[in-house]
Amino acid sequence: MILDTNGLSAFMDGAPSLRAILTPPGEIAVPVIVLGEYRYGIRQSRYRARYEDWLAEYLPHFQVLPVDEETAIRYAAIRGELKSAGTPIPANDLWIASLARQHSLPVVSQDRHFDLVRGLRRMEW
Repeated sequence: MILDTNGLSAFMDGAPSLRAILTPPGEIAVPVIVLGEYRYGIRQSRYRARYEDWLAEYLPHFQVLPVDEETAIRYAAIRGELKSAGTPIPANDLWIASLARQHSLPVVSQDRHFDLVRGLRRMEW
């Protein structure tokens, strides 16, 4: 499964309902886009040192998904589908959806706009 930024934040905060979704433990993927958003948020937090320490400890346990040419092909297709339907979603979430479709993984997120992407499964806690 793929953690969206709010999923990664909830994981860091130890949200019990999210932990239940992630049990039994399996492969947890974090898109490089999510990592960028999360690191940006950390830079602005008054708890920066604590979050950076947490990320340094847990990041090696996640599979970081890079964007590649196949992702770009999926991005173009999904963006076209959403534009035709008149239901665009934020650009970073479009990349996350592209990676989810590419790797056939559900997205763990509170963001309902992922539901607009055909063939994408969203898991909410």
